[in-house]
Amino acid sequence: MASTDLAIGIIILSLTGIGLLGNSAFLCHYILSDITGSRVRPIDPILQNLTLANSMVLLLRGVTHTVKTLRLPFFFHDVICKLFFYLHRVGRGVSLGSTCLLSIFQAIIISPSNSRWLELKFRAPKFIGPCICLCWVLHMLGNAPIPMHMIAKHSRENLTGEQIFPHCTSTYPERVILTLNAIVFTSIDVMCLGPMIGASGSMVLILFRHKQRVQHIHSPLSSRSSPETRAIQSVLTLVSIFVFFYAISAYLTIYVTALDRTDARLANAIAGMDACFPTLCPFVLISHYTAFSRLCPVC
Repeated sequence: MASTDLAIGIIILSLTGIGLLGNSAFLCHYILSDITGSRVRPIDPILQNLTLANSMVLLLRGVTHTVKTLRLPFFFHDVICKLFFYLHRVGRGVSLGSTCLLSIFQAIIISPSNSRWLELKFRAPKFIGPCICLCWVLHMLGNAPIPMHMIAKHSRENLTGEQIFPHCTSTYPERVILTLNAIVFTSIDVMCLGPMIGASGSMVLILFRHKQRVQHIHSPLSSRSSPETRAIQSVLTLVSIFVFFYAISAYLTIYVTALDRTDARLANAIAGMDACFPTLCPFVLISHYTAFSRLCPVC
């Protein structure tokens, strides 16, 4: 095993381990809250689904890529390849959808209480559950055809899709079809990034106006961030991290898919980019959770 492969394997394994530890800690918080009978907030299901989806991405992408990079013994049957790749795609999509839903819900909650937004602010929590279910259903159905074109690496000599997922390859006869498929799914994800970025821009504008209104206050507590401000900052941080790493991962995925040969370095870079957001996300949420919990009565 080359020293480079060993280093990459250790890095990805470390990201996976730290991310799973953080996500597990955040989920344990909710389990303890249920046991102690703490009040459930409408925003909690969004955070729970985001944490669950991130854990799926870390387990399925990080572990399998580490096994490949470190050349550990593990037999990938066709069924395992199909299942792992499918669940990874669903988890990645739900992570995107949950982050989008979180940013939109946050923007609605902190919006000015005028006649246009007041009713929506109090009705929004009722739509969170259906939106989460719809997100799961859409990504489960939308990714259903993909596993039919995935097989284990040892099943074919042509390793067209090995770059896309460790130990698995695609059965698409033409690389251009595989490339177009990657572009189509990336375009669908971009459609979800639009509302996310729009909601984030709205929050930035609201936060800027809020700071302008209170800048004349000079009290010992004025320098401390309010729960609203910290909650907005946490969502903006999550969105910024997600968009940054997703943009790099999407570009590299399309680029690698269009290549006529495998490129281990780019495949490792994609795996690293995919692991960064799920790893950082729980620690951002944990550090700002008190802001979420005290944001407003409906949260």
